[in-house]
Amino acid sequence: MRNVLLATSALSGLAAALPQMINIEAALAVPTPTVLGPKAEETAELPVSYNQAAAAASAAAVVATSGAELKKRDACQAQPAGAGAEYVPGQGSVDEYLNKENSLRKAAQTAGTPEGYTKAFTNLIGSTEQIGYLTYKTLDTYSPDECAAFCNSEKYCLGFNLFFERDPSVDPGEGCSDPAPVTNIKCSIYGYPVAEASATNQGQYRGDFHVVITGSNGYSKAGKGVCKPAPTVEGFNAPANLPAAINAPLIKKQGKDYDTYNGMRLFNTNPYDPSLCAAACESQTQFDKEHLADANGEYKPCNFFTSYILTKNGVPLGTYCALYTQYWDESYAVNTGYYYGDDEYSVICAASYTDSTPDSGKNEA
Repeated sequence: MRNVLLATSALSGLAAALPQMINIEAALAVPTPTVLGPKAEETAELPVSYNQAAAAASAAAVVATSGAELKKRDACQAQPAGAGAEYVPGQGSVDEYLNKENSLRKAAQTAGTPEGYTKAFTNLIGSTEQIGYLTYKTLDTYSPDECAAFCNSEKYCLGFNLFFERDPSVDPGEGCSDPAPVTNIKCSIYGYPVAEASATNQGQYRGDFHVVITGSNGYSKAGKGVCKPAPTVEGFNAPANLPAAINAPLIKKQGKDYDTYNGMRLFNTNPYDPSLCAAACESQTQFDKEHLADANGEYKPCNFFTSYILTKNGVPLGTYCALYTQYWDESYAVNTGYYYGDDEYSVICAASYTDSTPDSGKNEA
């Protein structure tokens, strides 16, 4: 196994600790959410269900304790009519949908990039399956600008996937197992940047009907500048955007080396949200105060944290939180990621937050 740091720095004036290696094993141990994109059998846009307050409470509980139902349809029931006959290539066979020279693939290939976005991938035959899925809507035309407007209307949206989907005109069943196709133009939005490596949903069978994806384009907000400015978090000072994760050195405390690092958490069932790290930070302080105070009543408080999106080969893994007892400035933000085995893990959207009422780390009780 090779662990190659992509960025390091020379630390002077303080005893240097080994770089805070991102805890890849702990991050990978967090179960992957079951819903990673729109289901082929969904026929209507669902509201975004993310509740920040509830998610923050859940994040705190993790430290302290270490959608709409799809109804069964009758067979052969009519399905949404799609975007129109002009979007059905040829006679509508699977091969005609996937043909690189058809009008759908050409529309994707020549589609522009909306203002404020960068194109993550173009003209694939798979739609996005990754964490942070928020919802989707169907469009009347293949319009990146309209899909971007939908993303911009949702506070937590950082990327979207626009694609054509070959769908059945009626719900497949006995007597209609392979109905005539219609084309739906779907715009799915995500609470993380979308990645080419996550465009893995190539469709499915519904009865004998083959649902396929074609002309799939992905767009993310502002490339590497995504998430700027960093969102504010209640109870913490205005955040500082960082170029990378923090590598904090050891400091001297009462004549001994003291590590200000106080652990990590990764959250992947929600969009990117630093408030989850704030809740984890506050809960970590309370836990340490109640359970880990030494004979002198001293414990490690969380007074500072960094929040960022950890990616594996470009695909987001979740909101990564690194907790610290004290503030570290941008000069220590040097860890952009590294290789772990054959996989590249990278840091994007990094920001730091300092508790507005820092804890002394001394239990006065």
